[in-house]
Amino acid sequence: MKVLITGGAGFIGSTIASAFAERGVTPVVLDSLVTGRAAFAAGKIFYTGDIGDGALLDQIFRDHPDIGVTVHCAALIVVPDSMTDPHRYYQVNLAKTLELAGHLVRNGADRMIFASTAGMYRPGPDLSVTEESGLEPQNPYTRSKMMAELLLADLCAAYGLRVVSLRYLNPIGADPRMRTGLQSSKPTHALGKMIESYELGVPFKITGVDWPTRDGTAIRDYIHVWDIARAFAEAAARFDAIVPPPARPGGPGGYQVINLGTGDGTTVRELADAFRGVVGDRFQAEEAPARPGDVVGAYVDPAKAHELLGWKPEYTIEDAIRHSLQWSARRRELDVV
Repeated sequence: MKVLITGGAGFIGSTIASAFAERGVTPVVLDSLVTGRAAFAAGKIFYTGDIGDGALLDQIFRDHPDIGVTVHCAALIVVPDSMTDPHRYYQVNLAKTLELAGHLVRNGADRMIFASTAGMYRPGPDLSVTEESGLEPQNPYTRSKMMAELLLADLCAAYGLRVVSLRYLNPIGADPRMRTGLQSSKPTHALGKMIESYELGVPFKITGVDWPTRDGTAIRDYIHVWDIARAFAEAAARFDAIVPPPARPGGPGGYQVINLGTGDGTTVRELADAFRGVVGDRFQAEEAPARPGDVVGAYVDPAKAHELLGWKPEYTIEDAIRHSLQWSARRRELDVV
């Protein structure tokens, strides 16, 4: 079997492609290279182009009629950018998803795994979220993902498309074999800022220490990118059990939401302590006031993923820190080349 991966030359998509390849499933990568890197698709079947290009999608399915599932990772994902350029985010994340889904339906490709976000949920009093939590997206990025899911669910009901939406929060780490990782040299998440502070020899600032969490600092659900990739591979392997085929040809398809997470999250202070445990006491952190727009955060209850996918995270925060540091050095080598 083959799997089509849109955005398969990006950080998460390329890691998913490697996870499939290691299981004997051939990845077919489609990426516009707006944010992806051609090097991340090296050695794989690779098409450069836009997910809205119907002629290209038709060609891909003619070339590879044995594609069994489409993993849709192509998206813009930087929250601050979505605030300053919402039009672009709705165009890429929403309108292009609609176009892609239409091309899949036309080609009889009825299985999709959608890379989504648990950032659309309203956290409970304990800051946890489940698949039953209310939806309350806070920015154009998370709203674009929620709206994309709504339109996909409608297409499933009308055209027999079947979708598994995997929602997660904060991917970190890198491919453990150092084949791929974050493209950016200055990632905006807390771990990226810690690495930057460590390399510059300046203290990392813990912004906000009076949040309603176990140690007063904000909480995030950091999850190793390889664990995320494993979940996508499991969802593909179990797809028909998770979302059964229509009872009759042309009948309504199904839509299933599954959250991926650690079950308890990691506070910023805990992440800083873990980072110091990996690199030593040269890494220093200091408290600072919360910044405008900062939020307390949330973490994901992964019980449904364990039930339907037989999945739970295998890598620790310390593993993710080590792999991120290794990738930071590796990325500089690649950029030199």
